[in-house]
Amino acid sequence: MARKELIVDETASSNSSIGSIDLASSLDNSDRPESTYLDPRRLRTDESFEPGLRPKFLEDFIGQGELKEHLKIVLGAARKREEPSDHILFAGPPGLGKTSLAGIIAHEMGSEITVTSGPSLARPGDLAAILSDLNNGDVIFIDEIHRLSKVVEEVLYPAIEDYKIDIVLGKGPAAKSVRLDLPRFTLVGATTRTGMITGPLRDRFGIVARLDYYSPQELEQIVVRASTIYGIEIDQPAAGEIARRSRGTPRISNRLLRRVRDFAQMNGENVVNLEMAKQGLELFGIDHLGLDKLDRTILETLCVNFSGRPVGVSTLAISIGEEPETIEDAYEPYLVRQGLIQRTPRGRVATRRAFQHLSLSVDTLSDSIMDKQLTLESII
Repeated sequence: MARKELIVDETASSNSSIGSIDLASSLDNSDRPESTYLDPRRLRTDESFEPGLRPKFLEDFIGQGELKEHLKIVLGAARKREEPSDHILFAGPPGLGKTSLAGIIAHEMGSEITVTSGPSLARPGDLAAILSDLNNGDVIFIDEIHRLSKVVEEVLYPAIEDYKIDIVLGKGPAAKSVRLDLPRFTLVGATTRTGMITGPLRDRFGIVARLDYYSPQELEQIVVRASTIYGIEIDQPAAGEIARRSRGTPRISNRLLRRVRDFAQMNGENVVNLEMAKQGLELFGIDHLGLDKLDRTILETLCVNFSGRPVGVSTLAISIGEEPETIEDAYEPYLVRQGLIQRTPRGRVATRRAFQHLSLSVDTLSDSIMDKQLTLESII
């Protein structure tokens, strides 16, 4: 199934009013460089950058059992009616399979998929060009849909609800608005921040599904499947070890598998066994909980530098030389889920498990501080 990669001009300014598009200015490519044209001959497919790794059908997708059952019913019923499926919104942390599920929906429906992202749709004309190029039953996948601009989002409303789009012909007093029909398509959106999607947009999706983190058993199956595709011979205990250190995320498990493969090849081994997997993961700084170097730096800063006292995220970011947003979005969620730190009204606090993980003893001062903080947290 072909997957289109769309290139749009992100620097172009919006000359359109909300809910309507100046067709002449929005779709005129005469002043654009040649590299920004949508040329079907230069479109890439999944196989060109990730050969066979993404499953093409629901039965090949591992994990997310409840969501798969819902999609089987929705897509199966749509096929029986011979019409496009309802619009679908996938939400959840990065790396859990939102993009893969969008491709699966297109394959299951026997249609083409067009891929773009919220930040790429800088003006209504970009969206109009994409939608008008679709055929009946096609799937359009918008990644990071919460980053759509307000003016583009307003144009999207009638497109996904009535399959129509408003355009403006001409300029000045002679300008007139014309409503054009669009082919019946399926919109699949993906977001890592559901709260940033406006209510009117979220309510226009027929299905809003949240993807959960994967269990070690599911990740082990994913590692075994990926090893077959990559041509890596790996035994079951080694696959399980990689899965346990993958933070519940398939994208991380695939990355760790490739690093272990590199380590084994450089050591002249053709088969990845448990000992080889452990050595490779330790070499790349991934411990038995799946923590990397920066994770441990955060814990050491809280436990050693601040002796277990509450620390604000800005102070913590300065201490380790990272941006506060990076800590909050990329590292803190997993540390909280593992019970290594707590978010309290006074700041971030390392738990006893964090001290134990770093092989540090909890002195009397730190223990007293944590007890008081936990008591305050339980009261609040």
